[in-house]
Amino acid sequence: MLKGKNIILGVSAGIAAYKSALLTRLLVKNGAEVKVVMTEKAKEFITPLTMATLSKNPIMVDFYNPENGDWNSHVDLGLWADAMVVAPATANTMGKMANAIADNLLVTTYLSARCPVFVAPTMDLDMYLHPANQRNMKQLEEDGVHIIEAGSGELASGLSGKGRMAEPETIVDDLITFFQKQTSAKNDQLKGRTFLVNAGPTYEKIDPVRYIGNFSSGKMGYSIAEELAQRGAEVVLVSGPVNQKVKSERIKLIHVTSAQEMYQACAEYFPNCDGAVLSAAVADYTPVICADQKVKSDDDQMVVSLKSTVDIASKLGQMKKEGQVLVGFALETENAVKNALKKLEKKNLDFIVLNSLENTGAGFGHDTNQITIIDRNNNKEEFSLKSKKEVAIDIVDKIISL
Repeated sequence: MLKGKNIILGVSAGIAAYKSALLTRLLVKNGAEVKVVMTEKAKEFITPLTMATLSKNPIMVDFYNPENGDWNSHVDLGLWADAMVVAPATANTMGKMANAIADNLLVTTYLSARCPVFVAPTMDLDMYLHPANQRNMKQLEEDGVHIIEAGSGELASGLSGKGRMAEPETIVDDLITFFQKQTSAKNDQLKGRTFLVNAGPTYEKIDPVRYIGNFSSGKMGYSIAEELAQRGAEVVLVSGPVNQKVKSERIKLIHVTSAQEMYQACAEYFPNCDGAVLSAAVADYTPVICADQKVKSDDDQMVVSLKSTVDIASKLGQMKKEGQVLVGFALETENAVKNALKKLEKKNLDFIVLNSLENTGAGFGHDTNQITIIDRNNNKEEFSLKSKKEVAIDIVDKIISL
């Protein structure tokens, strides 16, 4: 159905605005999160209170919230959405959308949206057939907008339903069909390909009870493995000690503890893979000597001599064959972009995922992350703070685009 989908519902000033209430209820009933953007005149046809109650979210009309002055960011809203539906879509609103006349929050949000957009026209037949309106509708279709008309959704024919807003059930059915087709196509994007992913920390033993490690939870790497599997790939997941679980049957899980064990597993599987995503927080150093027995804590100090661990990314970069994709991660606290670019070049990566401890909500232990992707052509794409599952989608999308 629509579970987990974020939907923007745009309501313009048409007599059919009363249908937007039922549409909102059906979207919510089907599992969608709905945020409603209304034009100022639309409030004369249906009250914001009704729409707020049904959507369970505040209604947005102005660029600023008149009660507290908060900014309603059309950019953030456009990034949040999986789809935008304008219903009813008047001739006035469609004309503004087609010609980028951004004089209200609804049209501005449309122009910022990166998601699929659907419109359900509403007007009398003469307005509908007017050449100016037909030009605007044609322009919207050329811009990739899906037009849902009364009768049989996008398959409507004849003049009987032209200009009448499609029924809410038709709109919801069209959305469900669209997402089902999208999911089906997406699931085959990496079919027949195999990827290696490493995740989590490594533990470097000092003695049988102590180790050197870090705070990595493995959430990012496991999310990437699941997303690759969701797109049809077979995945080998080499994981350090974490509490995460694998869901997909396409993921082969290899448990390791130390950096050396992780390197050996990665080196074994990488030659037979189409690519690798190296998201593990591998320890840079390991004790020179691991004591056979627990080191006594009688002394005031314990001195542990360390040596460098193997650089897994560099080793796989040297092994990489033509056609293989290699993705690395960089967690930086200063000179982030400069240091990430050095790693990208030195380790023969196709692109690097940069995340910084300076960003609130990003890094170890969080369910969210904020990344910047930098590729070999020095293209840099910055993303907003998202859940690690959503970040995984961005990373896999980048892999597919190469």
